[in-house]
Amino acid sequence: MRRPPRLRGGSSVLLPWRSLCTTAATPTPTPAAPSEPLSAYFSNRQAATAPAVAESLTATLRSLLAESPSHPRAFPLLKAAAFDTRLPADALVDAVLRATAGPDSISPAAAAAPVSLLSRLLASLSRAGHVAAATDAYAHMVARGVVPDVKSRTDLLITTGRCSSAGHALALFAEMRGRAYPVDAWMFDALMRACAKEGMYDDAVRLFDEMAAAEVPPDQRVYANAIAALCKLRDAGRALRLLREMKRAGFEAWDFTYRSVVDALVKAGRMEEALRVKDEMLAAGKKMDVILATILMHGYCLRREVGTALDLFEETVADGIVPTNVTYGVLIKACHQEGMAQKAYALCRQMRGQGLLPSSSEFRLVIDGLLHEKRWEDAVSLCEEMLASGLSDVLTYTGLIHWLCQRHKLREALNLFVKMKEAGVKPSIVTYHSLLMGYCQKGCMDDALKLYSEMPAEGFVPNAVTYTTLMKGYIRKNNFGKAYALLDEMKQNGVSCNEFTYNVLINGICMSDRICEVDEMLNNFVSQGFVPTMITYNSIINGFVRAGMMGSASAMYQQMCEKGIPADIVTYTSFIDGYCRTRCCDLALKMLNSLRCKGLQPDIATYNALINGFCSEGNMSHAMQFLAVLLKDGLTPTAAVYNSFITGYKNLKMMKEASKFYESMIKDGIAADTVTYTTLIDGFSKDGNVAFALELYSEMLAKGNIPDDITFTALTHGLIRSGDIDGAKKLLDEMRRLDVQPNVNIYNMLINGYLRDSKLQEAFQLHDEMLDRGIMPDHITDGILAGQKSLEVKGNLNKARWKQRKLMASCAPVVYHKIMPVAQPVLQEC
Repeated sequence: MRRPPRLRGGSSVLLPWRSLCTTAATPTPTPAAPSEPLSAYFSNRQAATAPAVAESLTATLRSLLAESPSHPRAFPLLKAAAFDTRLPADALVDAVLRATAGPDSISPAAAAAPVSLLSRLLASLSRAGHVAAATDAYAHMVARGVVPDVKSRTDLLITTGRCSSAGHALALFAEMRGRAYPVDAWMFDALMRACAKEGMYDDAVRLFDEMAAAEVPPDQRVYANAIAALCKLRDAGRALRLLREMKRAGFEAWDFTYRSVVDALVKAGRMEEALRVKDEMLAAGKKMDVILATILMHGYCLRREVGTALDLFEETVADGIVPTNVTYGVLIKACHQEGMAQKAYALCRQMRGQGLLPSSSEFRLVIDGLLHEKRWEDAVSLCEEMLASGLSDVLTYTGLIHWLCQRHKLREALNLFVKMKEAGVKPSIVTYHSLLMGYCQKGCMDDALKLYSEMPAEGFVPNAVTYTTLMKGYIRKNNFGKAYALLDEMKQNGVSCNEFTYNVLINGICMSDRICEVDEMLNNFVSQGFVPTMITYNSIINGFVRAGMMGSASAMYQQMCEKGIPADIVTYTSFIDGYCRTRCCDLALKMLNSLRCKGLQPDIATYNALINGFCSEGNMSHAMQFLAVLLKDGLTPTAAVYNSFITGYKNLKMMKEASKFYESMIKDGIAADTVTYTTLIDGFSKDGNVAFALELYSEMLAKGNIPDDITFTALTHGLIRSGDIDGAKKLLDEMRRLDVQPNVNIYNMLINGYLRDSKLQEAFQLHDEMLDRGIMPDHITDGILAGQKSLEVKGNLNKARWKQRKLMASCAPVVYHKIMPVAQPVLQEC
């Protein structure tokens, strides 16, 4: 297809359609439309030059406008020059003005022609998003005395706000008003929307307030914009008044406007007014939708009326309104804050059932709630769903892994760790520290070191937390040599040893049977630049107290005072606990008076030390008195306080009273822990009520408490005493399932039980299993087995003597003496 003819600068040959428009005197009929569009004449910008095109455009426009001021070809020609030839704005404006300058320009129609053409041009450039060209055109028009019409100026304001900025649009609007150009509600609407888009809500409201001075009445759109801006500014009162004004003016409020006002009132805590606006909206024929329902649910949740919010949720679902992610998110967050973990979990499941995917933060809230209720299986399942859904939230996975490791669920933590890496989620150094802690708590130091050696390859440089965690593991195994070696390695690798690391080592030796070495360790650390703190001295004092070395504890207290370190409530509590442990409760009471004289207030740990001391002595009446004082001081008893009473009554074999404290504990909303259940199980097992002990064990598991080896020791003892040796043996399988390491006492009881039942094979199999699992027999084990061997020897000897007597009775003396040399080897074998 041939290209259209090009316009050349300086050409003396007029185009055929142009020559028809330049006849001299007599008017000619309107020319027929050319076979190609007018824009084709300006399509070759490489050959054409701006002055030549402008001159040709001027001449052509003059011919067309001379024929008719509103000639239908004038604007398409002007638009083609602007968009196809990209003639500069000043050239376009000048071309139009020169074309209309002539003897006929004094007529009203001729005078209006340039304004109409240029206004249409300005509007076209604005709507096309050519903000620079439109702004230049407007500037040249104003400079040449042409006032664009309101519509084109509105389009210019819209495109300036959209393509440039609301600030530029406001400046342009101020310039128009400075020239006293007419303005209308459309302009205010355009500017208010531009301001709202950029978050300039104050400017949007200011524009609304200026309309009265400009004598421009607001329309429906302007009211809606102003109300929306006020709602964003949290000015719920004025937004509500403006809504009333809008309705009095005869304008119908849109759904969005109602929802904005309701939302602002909800956030301002004015729930009753929000509900009234909702009722007005429904009375106006609007329908409840999911957005409005979610806003109201959020309002109820802010008032901590989560039950009402959930009722509204059920109503909306029953009415066929489909909840969104936002709806579920509002309710899940509220349920988490109110401790309604089960409901949050149910909402999450319902959400997944509808094909909606919770956000990472919502998953995290639900998982945190489940872990708080010790429902770790559901938490792990939900976390695995996150992995399958591609939500790579390392915080959630690390938090769950840390929780599992703290509760000795290392196997489950490692399984989640592997799945996490397979899903492409990169662990953090906190993840590795959690697993190191899990290994160290289990005593699996070889595995811990292997994981530690993998960290640099994963891009993680071991830090003070890494080394300190490993040190704790070795300290737990009483291997201080390797702990010190790690301290040296830590320094060699340039990792600064902080106060926390030194205190961990000091506290570790204080908790071991090597408390006598603490002075040497402390002096060694001080020589390395360590400055002991109150925490350091409290650890040492507590270590001496636990070892019953109250004199050494007092000496360390004196040293602490000499260094100007004041004693705190922890220091005094350690001494109170020590005096109670050594059955010197009178000295503990004197220490209590002493700390009060120092202006210190006893805390829950102080009272628990006293209560535990009196309970250990069986003095339950004095323990009850301190419970009353504790409550009078405004403190809330903890599980440890209740456990002290339960243990005290158990030791007195008063299980009925122990049960009452357990029931009171549950009634007061204090969760029973592993110590609580273990104490009750032990008490009822010794009381002969093994069936109830097993019920408590089932309840313990159902509530997410993880039994330990002491729990299983109590159960094993109870079952064996009741004669259920096979049931006790099955507990070993249960321990294996729960990843709990049996202790030597459990095996001793089982071995002894089988030996009493003359099941020698089962007993020795247990002994072999015990060795295979790395559990070393103690003196009790050796005594049990030695006693069995003694019984076997004694039984064989009696058997031989019986055969000997039987042989003597059946034979004459002479025959007997003849037979004995032959029979003796046989008898010896017996």
